[in-house]
Amino acid sequence: MGATLLCELGLFLLCTLLCTGHTQAAVLTIEPSWSSFFIGEFVTFKCDMNEGEDTDWEYKINKDGREFIPYDTNKDYRLTIISTGHSGEYQCSGRRKSSHDTKISNTVSITVLDKPRVTLTAGTTIIPVGGSVTLTCSVQSSDGWKYEWFRGTQTTFIVQIRDQQNRDIRVSQGGIYSCFGTRGNPVYATDISDDVTIEITFSNKVVVKQQPNWPQIFRGETITLTCEVQEGGETTEWEYEWRGPSTPTQWTHNNDVTFRVSESSSGDYMCKSRRRDDSYSSTEWSEAFTLSVSSKSCLLCDLHLTNVIMVSTG
Repeated sequence: MGATLLCELGLFLLCTLLCTGHTQAAVLTIEPSWSSFFIGEFVTFKCDMNEGEDTDWEYKINKDGREFIPYDTNKDYRLTIISTGHSGEYQCSGRRKSSHDTKISNTVSITVLDKPRVTLTAGTTIIPVGGSVTLTCSVQSSDGWKYEWFRGTQTTFIVQIRDQQNRDIRVSQGGIYSCFGTRGNPVYATDISDDVTIEITFSNKVVVKQQPNWPQIFRGETITLTCEVQEGGETTEWEYEWRGPSTPTQWTHNNDVTFRVSESSSGDYMCKSRRRDDSYSSTEWSEAFTLSVSSKSCLLCDLHLTNVIMVSTG
């Protein structure tokens, strides 16, 4: 008796499903399946009735409870996102052509942002020769991105770093780096990031030496300061930069500066060197060389200067 009752109940439920046409619920999906989109991108709504043939149904899309796309024979609808007003909750419904029976899907929520912000960060911007650093390119509040990377120097054009589309890359060359993100089909691209400058430091020690190497320097004397790159991790052709109260600061191929000493010449002098073929590879600054100028003038220098004036006016 019990087995017969269970059999009859099973047949009743099967008949109910077949006679009323109730099967799986309608399903709405989006492609790409991102939660956040940007103005200018595309999203495709796919409405699946999970019953019969696709051609048996007409399809409608609602947004936030109101009709967005009226009934149509296409189960897929591609939306061009043109404003943040496309943010909201979407739902599709299907209407059977033969009977006008309807089925309603789940809801899918999307957020539309105005413009993606891309950020480039570096673990550090100064690395030793032979070392490397990780650069990270990221786009706010979204996923699905591939990244394009670029490097340039002061003497070369910006060129793309090939075979690199990851969010993180490791670099061992000095230079100016930038990136931007791409995703979707057709491809959507962000603006380019701000630059990050990576500098390489050599282990060579740099010292400042004075000629003539007198312990006391008088006003009016002429001296030469030399930037000397001592033995270290790199042997190359260098150029030099000076830092001091009365020396040029631009890079030069000359490793020395000669000047006539005045009281304003007193102070600390430092120099550093970099490779001539790579403006982003340099040594550390040297230790400060302190020049103390005596307030007394050089008598012979003053006499020489007086004679020059007398001869030129005589």
